[in-house]
Amino acid sequence: MITKEKVLETLKTMPNEFSIDDLMDKLILLNKVQVGMEQAKKGDSYTSDQAKKLIKEWSK
Repeated sequence: MITKEKVLETLKTMPNEFSIDDLMDKLILLNKVQVGMEQAKKGDSYTSDQAKKLIKEWSK
């Protein structure tokens, strides 16, 4: 989950005129990065080698 402060920071970096789609894209990316960082802190992530192994198994 992202904080109000992060949303406001993102809004401040936007140009004076922007589309809602551009803002939503940035907020979605921000949220995904935040979720990924939280998952990594909890150990809910894969190493590169583990991910490569899973991908090979999925492609069979």
